[in-house]
Amino acid sequence: MNRLQSELHRLYLPRSQAHGESAAPPSALIDPLDRVRAMVMELTRPPSWEVLSRVWHGVQTELELPAPGIAVSGIDGLQLWFSLAEPIAVAQAHAFLECLRSRFLADIDASRVRLMPASDDASTLRQERHALVIPARQEATGNWSAFVAPDLAPVFADTPWLDIPPNEEGQAALLCGLEMTKRTAFEAALEKLVPSTHQSLSTSLDDPLVHERPVTAAAGADPKRFLAQVMNDDTVALALRIEAAKALLQHSDGHRPRQID
Repeated sequence: MNRLQSELHRLYLPRSQAHGESAAPPSALIDPLDRVRAMVMELTRPPSWEVLSRVWHGVQTELELPAPGIAVSGIDGLQLWFSLAEPIAVAQAHAFLECLRSRFLADIDASRVRLMPASDDASTLRQERHALVIPARQEATGNWSAFVAPDLAPVFADTPWLDIPPNEEGQAALLCGLEMTKRTAFEAALEKLVPSTHQSLSTSLDDPLVHERPVTAAAGADPKRFLAQVMNDDTVALALRIEAAKALLQHSDGHRPRQID
């Protein structure tokens, strides 16, 4: 395993990958239990760094999170790569990114912002639910995706790609300076993003809008199943979905999280 592969494993790949294959397949960011350590926000059409930098600066100054990695997609987008020290469910990761979009990019057309992993959808192919590992040659364009330094990000606004393969040592050096987000920091950021997380989930579920949703069937079931149903229901208010995700995160076993069917 070379230095670049080691940094990718440290920051973004599932632990099962980190202890297994030395080279990750093109799409390897979702583990067998449907969890991720990498969250990616992509801005396209146009891929403006002036716009995306709001998120990059905001998560550091307002949410006190480590700086995410910055990348060019090799096609038409600029990306931010967030690293988690511990894996979380795909739905939790997507909901968190949706909160970031609402907080920092509310005035930007949602069709320009891609959040990965995608929301849990049985009709979505697994390989299409997350970003491709970077760097990689893009078949559609022949260009390369790559991580870039913050001061160079504006240069790629019109051409978010490299014409040639990026230097592996240079890529590794960029990743070496990035930190993983610890669980406590992630939970604190959730509280800042969604003020209602200061209330208990049971109190929030008194909202009449929630009772109109098809989540009552789980009322007598396992609490985790109920929380997961709320979290995965696109018709439920985003604040409540995030609150459910936070509750699951707080009560999950950090060493052996169980998959919720």
